[in-house]
Amino acid sequence: MCSNFTSSSIIFLLTGVPGLEAFHTWISIPFCFLYATALSGNSLILFVIVTQPSLHEPMYYFLSLLSTTDLGLSISTLVTMLGIFWFNAREISFNACLSQMFFIKLFTVMESSVLLAMAFDRFVAISHPLRYATILTYYRIVQIGVAVVIRGTLMLTPMVALLKRLSFCNSHVLHYSYCFHPDVMKLSCTDTRINSAVGLTAMISTVGVDSVLILLSYVLIIRTVLSIASPEERRKAISTCISHIGAVAIFYIPLISLSFVHRFGKGAPPYVHTMIANTYLLIPPVMNPIIYSVKTKQIRKAVIKIIHSKET
Repeated sequence: MCSNFTSSSIIFLLTGVPGLEAFHTWISIPFCFLYATALSGNSLILFVIVTQPSLHEPMYYFLSLLSTTDLGLSISTLVTMLGIFWFNAREISFNACLSQMFFIKLFTVMESSVLLAMAFDRFVAISHPLRYATILTYYRIVQIGVAVVIRGTLMLTPMVALLKRLSFCNSHVLHYSYCFHPDVMKLSCTDTRINSAVGLTAMISTVGVDSVLILLSYVLIIRTVLSIASPEERRKAISTCISHIGAVAIFYIPLISLSFVHRFGKGAPPYVHTMIANTYLLIPPVMNPIIYSVKTKQIRKAVIKIIHSKET
């Protein structure tokens, strides 16, 4: 028999790593390292861009948006994940769960949107270099940043709000250490087809559309690069895109991998699903600062300059 609960009275139970509860303290060590790397790395990138006038250019403004988004994504899961590993604090209220879910989805969609904006930036820089400064003005970049936030909010609010209409049955145990939209829907004992349709539509119209437009941008970039006569100029043009290509890869590959595990990995041990789900949200925030620091000469030089100034 199914007992219904009103949303205001529901307390969900988050899950750490199934079957490895005795090792949660040890498992927390690499996650603490990942969180520390993500928070410090993205904060450093933001600090460098804000304090170095030489980096006050469109490409680096977009990078600062990416770092801000990565900070938000890291903070969204930090409290619940480390709370479970350190204190076995599994309980989360329905409204807190919805809030966490909204911000995780929002920062994911924002990251996708920022990557699209960065692809457009590279397209303009390579295909229309003489018009670059007039197309991507400071005012236009602010407009793009505001549009990224508004787009994510408008697309995701209905998806999260619709969960309030659901009734939930006896089991309130979630499968991850944060609130995941499909995971919450599975616990409902009412029809969730509308929720599934709205959620799928939101993700296809944001992350899905962005991925197609990013691919199209690079098709146009490659076409422009191939028309450049000088091999040296072609190499230089492509080298400006390497960091962005890396950021796109580390965003979409874990996302696709998690989808495949959900679809085809039903026979895998539960801890495999949990570990992949826990790490996929951390990979972009951890790796983006490293990629841009290593592959972008201007960022690398600015970071070294700041480190040396602190030492002296």
